[in-house]
This record gives sequence, C-alpha cells and structure tokens, in this order.
Amino acid sequence: MAADTPPKVIFDHEGVFIHSNSEDDGIEQDILLSGSLRMIDKDGEIVVDYKPLDDSVDPSNMMCAGKDSSSVMDGAQCPGERSHQPLEHQQSYETEWDMINAVSFKKKPCSNGEGALNPPQEKSRWAFSFLLSELKSITVREQGWSYLLFQLKESSTSLPALHFHHGGSEEFLDCLRKYALLSEAPDVETCLLVSTPNKALSQSFENLLDDNNFGLVQKLKKDPYVTTLGGFSKVTNYIFDAFRGPEEQLQHPPEEVSDLLGEVIPGLEINQQEEPGFEVITRIDLGTRPEVRRGEPLSSEGWAEHQDAEGRMHNVPHLKQIIFKGGLCHALRKEAWKFLLGYFPWDSTYEDRKTLQKSKTDEYFRMKLQWKSVSEEQERRNSKLRDYKSLIEKDVNRTDRTNRYYEGIDNPGLVLLHDILMTYCMYDFDLGYVQGMSDLLSPVLYVMEHEVDAFWCFVSFMDQMHQNFEEQMQGMKTQLIQLSTLLRLLDLVFWNYLESQDSGYLYFCFRWLLIRFKRELSFQDVLRLWEVMWTGLPSQNFHLLVCCAVLDAEKQKIMDENFGFNEILKHINELSMKLDIEEILQKSEAICLQIKSCKDLPHSVSDILGFNTEPKSPRLQGPPPSPRPEQRHDVFTNGHGHLTETHNGVKVAFIS
Repeated sequence: MAADTPPKVIFDHEGVFIHSNSEDDGIEQDILLSGSLRMIDKDGEIVVDYKPLDDSVDPSNMMCAGKDSSSVMDGAQCPGERSHQPLEHQQSYETEWDMINAVSFKKKPCSNGEGALNPPQEKSRWAFSFLLSELKSITVREQGWSYLLFQLKESSTSLPALHFHHGGSEEFLDCLRKYALLSEAPDVETCLLVSTPNKALSQSFENLLDDNNFGLVQKLKKDPYVTTLGGFSKVTNYIFDAFRGPEEQLQHPPEEVSDLLGEVIPGLEINQQEEPGFEVITRIDLGTRPEVRRGEPLSSEGWAEHQDAEGRMHNVPHLKQIIFKGGLCHALRKEAWKFLLGYFPWDSTYEDRKTLQKSKTDEYFRMKLQWKSVSEEQERRNSKLRDYKSLIEKDVNRTDRTNRYYEGIDNPGLVLLHDILMTYCMYDFDLGYVQGMSDLLSPVLYVMEHEVDAFWCFVSFMDQMHQNFEEQMQGMKTQLIQLSTLLRLLDLVFWNYLESQDSGYLYFCFRWLLIRFKRELSFQDVLRLWEVMWTGLPSQNFHLLVCCAVLDAEKQKIMDENFGFNEILKHINELSMKLDIEEILQKSEAICLQIKSCKDLPHSVSDILGFNTEPKSPRLQGPPPSPRPEQRHDVFTNGHGHLTETHNGVKVAFIS
C-alpha cells in the first residue's frame, strides 16, 4: 500500500492574537497571546490549527497606556489613578511640558504572587485545531482590526476569538474559499455559513471570486491609496477579469485600460493620438553591467573618526559613501539618522544641536497642545480634524503590531505613534494625514525612541515624500513615468512584453513607490534600505533603480511562464517578505553605474538620475517638485500605446 502523502501547509500566518479577559483568573487587564494560524492538508482533509508562539507577550511585563493618551501606567495601577512617582525624561528641558507629554516609560515590578501567570501553561491552554468539515460558521467582526469567531457543528463550546491586528483575516478567508463554500447567513450579515462540497464543485469556486474582485476594483477607483495598501496584498488570479468584465474578450483595447487608470491615478493621462515631432531614440547599447560589492555596516568607532572634538562631522562625502556601501550598525542609527534626514546639520557642534533640540521641543509641544486642547464641542465643528483623528486611530491600531515596540494592548509605542501623527496634522494641516504615513513614521520612531526627535525626523522624511500623498498624486504620476522610462532603457524587450500584457504603466509598483518598500521587506531590511537611500548616492531617485533591480530579477520568470496582467500583479505582490535587500542594493548600484557609463544617454534619463548636473551634496530621495508652467511634463503615446514624455519641449520616444 502506498505511503500517505505528507501533510502540506496551505496557509500560515503569524501575529494572530487571542485576547483573554481573565476575570476568572483574577487578572484585571486583558492577556494578549500571539500565535500562528495554519491550514494543513492531511490526505485531503483540511485542518485548521492555532498555536500560541513561544515569544508571546508576557502580560506581567506589559505597560498599560492611559485611554486618554495622556499618561502611561503600570499594569497594577487602576486606569483612573495617576502615578505619584516623578516622570522620567530623556531631556530635562521637557519638564515644563509634562502636562501634555504623552508617555513616561516605566518598568512594572515583577510579581510572583498567586495572580501571576505561568506563560507556558497559559499558552498550551489556548492551542486548538479542528477539521474544516467540522466547522459550522465563522463570525467576522471589526474592532479597529478584524477578528473571527469559529463555531463547530458538534460542539457547544465556542473557540476563542482570533484577532488579526496586522491584517491577514481576509487572506485566511480567501484560502478557506478554495476548500469550502462560505455564504452569508440570512439573518446575520457578519456570519458566514461553512459548507464543504465535493472536489468537483471545489474546482469551480474560483469562478465565484469575480464578485469579490469587482468590489476590489470599485474600491481601487474610489481610493487607490487604501486599496493598494490593503486589497492588493490579497489579489487573486481573476482580478483582470474584474477589470475587463465577464463578457469581454482577452484582447482589451488599450484606450479603455488607459481610461480606467486615468480614473485610478488622476493626471496619468495616456493620449492615444499620434503626436508629431518625436525625438526618436533607437535601442541603446548600455555595455556590460559592472560587478560591485557591498561593504560592512558603519560602526560607532568609524562614525567617531569623522567627528571632531566639538561634534562637527568632517569628510561627509566619504562618510556617506561608507553608509551607502554597508549601512549603519543599529546602535548608531539613533544619532546618524538625524544627520541623514537633515534634522541635524553636518557642521553643527554639540552645543548647536542641544540648542536646536530645545527649540524644536518647544515648537513640537506647542503644536501638540493645539490638538490636545480642542474640546469635544470644537471637534464636532471641525470635520477635517475629526476625520484625521479617526483615520489615524484606525491605522495606528494596525501598524507593525507584530513588532515588539508596537505589539500588545495600550502599548506606549502606539500612543507615541498616534500623538506624532496628530501633531503632524497641526504642522501641515493642508496635507493632514493620509493612509501610508503611519508606515513611514513607524521605523523612524522605532529607531529614535523619542517623541520629539522622531517627529522632526519624520517631518524631514515627509518633505521628500510629500507629493506621494497629495490629492492630485503628482509624485506618484511622475515616478511611474520615470520608472517606465528607466525600464525601457534597461530592457526594451521586457518592457514591450509588459506593454503587450497591458502592464507597461507599471501600476503594480505603486506600493513600492508610495511607502518605499515598507510592506515588501522585513522591518530590519527596511531600516537598511532607507538609510542607504538617504545618503543620496549614487544618483538621484535611487529608489527607482531599486525597483528596476527587483523587476530585473523577476523578468525571466514572468516572460518564461507567459504571465498575463493578473498573473504579473499576483506574482509581484507575492514577493513581499521574500526579497534579499543586500542582493537588491548590489544590483541597483550596478545598474546605476552601467547607465552612467553610457555615452549616448537620453536627456530624459540623465534628468531622472541627476547626471546632467552633479549636485554639490547628495540630497534625499523623493519625487521631483511639481513642474512649473514653463517646464511642462506631458505624457502621451506614439500611437501604439507606448508612454512617451516631453522635457522642456523635447519629445522622447523609444522604439524597438
């Protein structure tokens, strides 16, 4: 008899939490247990399995943040009480701002009393598994994040609710739909009834996804930021059918695709009319791509060698070159990022920086006081502030919740994240808050561990990223056009293939550009990528070459397997957390040197990478400023659906 097929994991998601309201255990606050949710195929039987992780949060070491975002209390302290212990401050000049300082960090004393939990026993108590065929229903609820309640057919005991603080509930349900039919209960909209059909029926389930994808496309057209950050992470093989509609043929008129994308990205007009007067550029031989090597991270000792006795940094270009080649050791980031982001001038002394920090602290808390002192009555008459606050609270609750700095209930890191974003609304009220900005702040706050310093570093970062979040999306439009231009130069065959699959506009790179690979890389790799890009080396818009490097690594698979529009989109999204940052940076630098060595480089490419005029000092990466009226940057095609550009009146087209 043939051996049984080994079990196959078909879904695996960590960072799924159980909230245990442990009144029965004599504990006043919730226990937060982090675990892993799996679906396993065992000889055709689907098993749903949940196990708490070994590194789950120990509630005895948790700090409890005040609900009013004004203080942090020990877990043993009642929410209504205020600590009589003096606040601990990182800077003495913040004392006068105690009344609105958001967080004081304190360690809760360990307790070995009867009320203390034994973590291993507590974790094993919450593990469970069941066969999919035993599942009767799933109730889906929202609480700033999604959580699921399972009800089994033959059991009167309810399983504990699973909370998806960092997303993943819809991916889990999508995976379930491949093996079971989920239908809404007639009397309860949030309850999904589960039935497990035979194999013949299960093969047709994917056809039912069209309705879901139609909803995704509608959301995409309504709010591309939200949908790209959320919905595209769970894109299916059938999304392109939703774009086309069920009755349309595979050949899709390019002008209709253009119209749709014009709605999604306002300003990304693709004119199908023939335009006269092109500067025609034929295929360019870029020569051999050079080999480059990465270096070691800069150490604290190496940093000190570039600093004089009064604190001024010297030989800054050489210092930036070292950082570009190898990044920074983590212990150095808190200081070095302030320079890289422009918060501290490179030629400032210790005294200069101390004076600057005092001034910036005063300025920060004055702005913070503006929103902290708004009464409920005032807030009711200020819809814009109310909307900003609501969106920030929603996003903060799901930003990097698997990171120890932000995990847990009422985490002080989340309080700081919230307060900094609210204060930024006072700093730039016209922009306010847009989804995605919490992703940019999170690593900065993680490194700084200081509210004021994190805010001003974030301000500097946002100065570079501002156009990404503006309503007209000028920054995103410009970058997509620039990326398309670079890819056409590097590999015209690959670009033509993408164009033939209605993907020449590279919309699948939207999230990469919007938040600088924040959702594509591990948290530590994001820190490395950002500090390398902040050096401004080896060119302007280096992040576009990073995109080219990733696409260059994937082009063979895409072309060999003849991926269409939906397969390309799905494949690119599935690269998340699978990218090797050092390999990408190495290839990106090599591509840059290859392009720079080309003698007949088109002016448009030189402008994008800043090769026409070398800046005296490297600047932060980001979309270029909005073009002035006399320097229009138009987009049109050569009559075959290919994007082309004008720079100061010169039209550029690429041909095979």
